[in-house]
Amino acid sequence: MKRLKSSLLVAAAVSALSLGARAEIIIATAGPMTGQYASFGEQMQRGAEMAVADLNAAGGVLGQMVKLEVGDDACDPKQAVAVANKFVSDGVKFVAGHFCSGSSIPASQVYQEEGILQISPASTNPKLTDEGGPNVFRVCGRDDQQGIVAGNFLADTFGGKKIAVLHDKTAYGKGLADETKKQLNARGIQEAMYEAYTAGEKDYSALVSKMKGAGVDVFYVGGYHTEAGLMVRQAREQGYNVQLVSGDALVTDEFWKITGPAGEGTLMTFSPDPRKNPAAAPIVKKFRDGGYEPEGYTLYTYGAIQAWAQAVTKAGGTDIEKVIDSLRANTFQTVLGDIGFDDKGDVTAPGYVWYEWKAGTYDYR
Repeated sequence: MKRLKSSLLVAAAVSALSLGARAEIIIATAGPMTGQYASFGEQMQRGAEMAVADLNAAGGVLGQMVKLEVGDDACDPKQAVAVANKFVSDGVKFVAGHFCSGSSIPASQVYQEEGILQISPASTNPKLTDEGGPNVFRVCGRDDQQGIVAGNFLADTFGGKKIAVLHDKTAYGKGLADETKKQLNARGIQEAMYEAYTAGEKDYSALVSKMKGAGVDVFYVGGYHTEAGLMVRQAREQGYNVQLVSGDALVTDEFWKITGPAGEGTLMTFSPDPRKNPAAAPIVKKFRDGGYEPEGYTLYTYGAIQAWAQAVTKAGGTDIEKVIDSLRANTFQTVLGDIGFDDKGDVTAPGYVWYEWKAGTYDYR
């Protein structure tokens, strides 16, 4: 009898250990893993994979291993909702995503209904946090902040020149262009052109010719690197030395692969480069030693996962209401620096600064 009881106790202990070993918290990242903006999806996936690997190497979160799922929304709103619903069925607790605002906003409604925390590394449209639920956060800035910086720069630097403002009709692109135009107009300057273009086309020579004919000296693009890159390259092919100014969607070396030397001197706004943050140096080195440059939103995704993990630890569990309270009440040490969040879920961190593309890379202006 004693042997039987001992055997049962041993079996129970082994079973408990086995269950403990299998315990895991499922999180996810989602973005354009395919399509013309896939370079940003790769940034997010690389950042998420490294963050999860580092968490697990340190013992996980609350003693549980973290499992990562990756969703491809292709920056399409309908596909983003489908990805969000899959995450729900898979038991995902937290999503570091999405990339495009047009994907993050509809997906956030699914996450709100299902009690899933969302921290976007990249979606800048104000509506995401202005109209989203309490479960929605972001570690990047907002278009109304970025637009003020861009509008003031255009007014101060090109006030006596002809300025065109272009956008791609997306939640991100049009939102950013409109905020920039708003600030430019508030400074008493009227743009020479305000035009929409269709994303995904290969030939923007007609639009370039229209700007050239109107004598435009500088054009501001609210949109992504592929179209902006084609525009400036096709301008140079016409012998048109117009200045390109844009936003944070140009932070990928894919921009230079499209433009070549035509991209030289392109100006853009982006948050302070976390690669230059001393606290991020070991992580940056790890990426580089592995043959990957952690540009753009790589470290923003890593930082979003760091903030989540620390908030869960402080909350003592993954209960979403407790984690939300933890995110709002604390400061988190991340590769982005020490960050916190306001009542809307926007990050309390330094705002936008200017970068310039030179010889195939971007750096502070």
